[in-house]
Amino acid sequence: MSTLSPVPEARIAAVIRRLTPYVAFLAAGVLALFFILSLTSCEGAGGRPAASLSLQRGAKSPRDAAVIIDEEYIGPLGYVAARGVRLPAGKHRITIEKPGYFPWDRLVVAGTATIHFDIELEPIPD
Repeated sequence: MSTLSPVPEARIAAVIRRLTPYVAFLAAGVLALFFILSLTSCEGAGGRPAASLSLQRGAKSPRDAAVIIDEEYIGPLGYVAARGVRLPAGKHRITIEKPGYFPWDRLVVAGTATIHFDIELEPIPD
């Protein structure tokens, strides 16, 4: 009959301390891979092509107005207007808002063609 001898806790702790940097490095690599794949993907869900969304900021529209697509904050209007956005095929709600201005809101159906909007936010009168 054999009996199992318990492994000293100090030995387990030493093994965990030795493996921790490798596990952290592996986790960081996996996260970086997912991030890179999400940036380079030009297709939407299900392999559908993506459309470009082009926003042109008008003179009265503030650069720091929030661009929201499908209830997800994308970035400030000035940045999004300069860089553009890729939209997967399908319906999307585009909202641009800033306190003190009337919100700008559109429902679009993206295909493969570029979608372009000139954005003019109107200030709310006092």
